[in-house]
Amino acid sequence: MKLRAFLGRLPVVHQFRQSVGLQRGMLLAGLIITGFFAVMAIFAPWLAPFGYNQLTGDDGETFGAQVPPGGEHLLGTTVGGYDVLSRVIWGSRTAFMVIIVAVLLSVFVGVLLGLISGYIGGWVDRVLVVIADAVYAFPTLLLAIVAGIVISRGQSNLLGGVFAAAISITVVFIPQYFRVIRAEAVRVKAEAFVESAKVVGAPVPRIMFRHVLRNSTRTLPLIFTLNSSEAILTLAGLGFLGFGIEPTSAAEWGYDLNRSISDVTSGIWWTSIFPGLAIVLIVLGVTLIGESLNDLADPRLRTRRRAGAATPADAVAETTPVAREDMGEVH
Repeated sequence: MKLRAFLGRLPVVHQFRQSVGLQRGMLLAGLIITGFFAVMAIFAPWLAPFGYNQLTGDDGETFGAQVPPGGEHLLGTTVGGYDVLSRVIWGSRTAFMVIIVAVLLSVFVGVLLGLISGYIGGWVDRVLVVIADAVYAFPTLLLAIVAGIVISRGQSNLLGGVFAAAISITVVFIPQYFRVIRAEAVRVKAEAFVESAKVVGAPVPRIMFRHVLRNSTRTLPLIFTLNSSEAILTLAGLGFLGFGIEPTSAAEWGYDLNRSISDVTSGIWWTSIFPGLAIVLIVLGVTLIGESLNDLADPRLRTRRRAGAATPADAVAETTPVAREDMGEVH
């Protein structure tokens, strides 16, 4: 019962229960696709027949380059002699690691700076806003490339791998979280309960983190899911252009696509289609989740979607608690 109650409080589960019709189908499809890749990422050492940089079999013989699918290599081998299936499976682990590190770091830094900027205001706010706008004005991929070049100077194994790619993408996402939290903090700090906390003498850090931040993060799960798909595309773009993860550090789908460019003109399709398909599917899955949660978080869209599947009385009954939740219940 405790586990069931805990799962019921999760945002995705709560939103899934509120979804109907096509909206539920989109969310379910996104969860299935993303869950499939998550399972691959977690169990990659057991699912992948070979290592991501393995070139020889157990018998000591090399795999050979551009071997067609079949036999020992179900999806064939790359031009470098790597097993395609193994690279695709290990690549899912790389993608999830980069998403987790990059998005969590950008959430932490962006939320903290946005909270300070929105609550304190003054010259601190003006300076941070100018910096965030300047960073936000750069194209996403170009900014990630510049950050990747700077970080990878004097390369080590760590900085040439997943961590470097994650930091490069973190720089791109920080302004997004900064702008959202700053706007919410400016709105929330004018509420009556914040003024009451000031009157009773609550310290500033307590007001900022207990009252303002707590009521400024409602949209973060939505931004998190939408940014996850963008992080995958940015990672693939970095790898395709040669500024991503070193091939000896981890498997990465963008790098594999880059290495398979010459294969396409030669009729060797398997080295490019499977990494490309993996990118498309995981981005599709995460995007479906993000867009579904975005629609379900908007009471107007949710009511409109339910109106066709319910009677007017049911629609009113459904709208009332949502409106009450959105109009109040802040602490």
